[in-house]
Amino acid sequence: MKIASTPEELMAEVEISFGTSRIGFDKTSEVIKASYWGEGRTDDIHRRAFANSLCVGAYLDGEQVGFARVVTDYACFAYVSDVIVWPERRGLGIGKKLIQALLDHPELSSVTSWSLRTTDAQSLYNKFGFEVSNDGMYMRLARQPVAHE
Repeated sequence: MKIASTPEELMAEVEISFGTSRIGFDKTSEVIKASYWGEGRTDDIHRRAFANSLCVGAYLDGEQVGFARVVTDYACFAYVSDVIVWPERRGLGIGKKLIQALLDHPELSSVTSWSLRTTDAQSLYNKFGFEVSNDGMYMRLARQPVAHE
């Protein structure tokens, strides 16, 4: 096996897959819970979130190195969420490859309204045409989750 020597060669070796059976749930949930936005989430929350989303994984030499998901109606809107690359693989362009895979997904070709939230990755999303919304149309409701027993 040839070892990639440039970032371009490494990116060519990164495989993108929408096969949910390949996604390592435990590691993915763990990495998201360690992020600033995933703090306080549980594995149960992630199970429900992943099951109700279009999920994608990034793999290098068969090992998962990234994850992203989109909540969508497959017709009009898509909300990008939980884009994450394992810490030891960050800065190599894997996040870009995950976003491009979501935008290029054939079942999302009619979607015209894409949105997301981020506090630290605006420059990544700007490369794909995302802009900060200050148009007075975007509204948000943030509430505390209701505990179910």
